[in-house]
Amino acid sequence: MRFSDLLDAARNNPLDVSIPAEWAQGRATFGGLVAALQYEALRAQVPVDRPLRSLAVTFVGPVAPDLSASYQVEVLREGKAVSQLLGRVVQGGEVMTLAQASFGASRPSEIDVPALPAPAFKHWDECQELPYIKGVTPEFMRHLAMRWSVGGLPFTGNKSREMGGWVRLRGDVKEEPLTEAHILALVDAWPPALLPHLKKPAPGSTLTWTIEFIQPLAQLTTLDWCQYHVQIEHARDGYGHAAAMLWGPDGQLIAISRQTVVVFA
Repeated sequence: MRFSDLLDAARNNPLDVSIPAEWAQGRATFGGLVAALQYEALRAQVPVDRPLRSLAVTFVGPVAPDLSASYQVEVLREGKAVSQLLGRVVQGGEVMTLAQASFGASRPSEIDVPALPAPAFKHWDECQELPYIKGVTPEFMRHLAMRWSVGGLPFTGNKSREMGGWVRLRGDVKEEPLTEAHILALVDAWPPALLPHLKKPAPGSTLTWTIEFIQPLAQLTTLDWCQYHVQIEHARDGYGHAAAMLWGPDGQLIAISRQTVVVFA
């Protein structure tokens, strides 16, 4: 099932969404997709002139594939320019994901500080792609392409603090404007930046995730390559803290991300 088909399902009936196993990440569903579907449920409750500014996600438990889940929304406050909402993904009567979203309309301001430039990467055609290998890589990777430019691949013993490259949807992709939902998947597609430090496979997952969107969004499509770069800020006792950014192919900043990850090794 294509990414666009799942977004349509969340828009049409957010209280009953089942994600097929082809989007699995171990025993759970790919977290970037779960966040994207929750965004669609949140977006439907907000005026169209208020784009998403920030989304804070806590992955409480694994959302199981092939089982119905309910993407619920509570409007906490709607002010003159900003809407604050709370989202819950409930499956089997238990909360599996929490999301707090801030939507905000533009307002006049004297402040205008441009983003720092994107790092210089090799062109995506010159970068190594992490292939989808059934039974080896997560199932969801059949739908997303990642090409490495900085740092090492997972479980290679590479001790770099940095990791990054190019990312986009792949396969039978419906070309459409790149939205916040797609961006959530592109950013979370990348493995925890700690995994290249390991020399053999071990599980790792995101505990908390905060992502901020640069509005208005760059005018890109689902076929465009985007540039991702993450830096480990600290890691110890099985937890790691990392900061990342996503740019368009022309170097325009799209999103700023922070994650707390857990690694069982």
